[in-house]
Amino acid sequence: MNTRAAADQIAFRYRTVDSATGVTRETAKRVAERLGVDETQAIHIALHTMAVKLLPQYEADEGPLTAAQVRQIKKRVPQGKKRSVRSSLFEAELA
Repeated sequence: MNTRAAADQIAFRYRTVDSATGVTRETAKRVAERLGVDETQAIHIALHTMAVKLLPQYEADEGPLTAAQVRQIKKRVPQGKKRSVRSSLFEAELA
């Protein structure tokens, strides 16, 4: 028995002809064969390729700054009158 929830699946139907919005079973088989994977994996590869192309990509970072890193940043920031980042940016723009 399949224990996956219906929300974890999508309906997928092959088209009778290839178009910008669908492919035939024969095309899917040929793509999968060329990639050396099964049809499901070929579909996932296609979706992943589109996601990388169309969605913003960010480099993975090491997470939030540590307390030590925050202290180092504060130590290097010029001291004096308190200014917001916004005011510093606008002043630099006007200079």
